[in-house]
Amino acid sequence: MPIDADGFRQIFASLPTTVAVVTTIDGAGTPRGLTTNTVTAVSKEPPLLLVCLDEGSQTLRAVRESGVFVVNFLADSERELSQVFAGKGQDKFGRVRHVPSAAAGGAPVLAAHAIAHAECVVQREIGVGDHTILIGRLEAGAVHDRVPLMYHRRAYSSWPTVDRLSVPTA
Repeated sequence: MPIDADGFRQIFASLPTTVAVVTTIDGAGTPRGLTTNTVTAVSKEPPLLLVCLDEGSQTLRAVRESGVFVVNFLADSERELSQVFAGKGQDKFGRVRHVPSAAAGGAPVLAAHAIAHAECVVQREIGVGDHTILIGRLEAGAVHDRVPLMYHRRAYSSWPTVDRLSVPTA
């Protein structure tokens, strides 16, 4: 029997994931963004990642106009910010500290809210089902010393901090 939409959501809700905000600017220079958990590394050489965006999203339309985006991996203190960008509101950037990316055509970088960010130029777009897979080449980015925000079974949590394991030498 084929899986229905609820079963699909339940399967993927059982997987703990990071929470990211994908940002860009549209043709008029207006910042756009959305929350996603569909981000993964594709290639180290050249440095590529992929994100999946809903076909109906304003953010996808803006990425198509600008050809650039930034993936901002959120820190555990940013649950409210994740909710803001998960919504359909127009002024998502009103209370968010951001700076324009030099490497990604001015797309907003949310460094103050992230554990890491990746500034990307679109390399390829693949339409699949009701989403588009964007392959982005990382042009710049940074890591910020914070604990990541996680999403699991439709609830937020923090990644538990773990001391580095010491490996015995022979």
